[in-house]
Amino acid sequence: MVVSCPHTQPFDAPHWVEPSPSNTKGCEDCLAMGENVWAHLRMCLSCGHVGCCDSSPHRHAEAHARDARHPVVRSFEPGEFWRWCYLDEWLV
Repeated sequence: MVVSCPHTQPFDAPHWVEPSPSNTKGCEDCLAMGENVWAHLRMCLSCGHVGCCDSSPHRHAEAHARDARHPVVRSFEPGEFWRWCYLDEWLV
């Protein structure tokens, strides 16, 4: 049974340390634009960038994943612990 894609596997390693979030008040990019409208937040597991989800108007988390080539995010919502790979469209 496959429980992860190749891009999520490094984040399962025992020595991996989750980065600190770039912002705890909301989507870093929306806030820089002077906006505060987003549906949900995602945090990049490579660098800690906090962006808005695909249900949000600007979809900054996906844009960051594409532009920075950091494909794996986790939910940045309280009580949610799942991860998503944008390249493989894989939920872990």
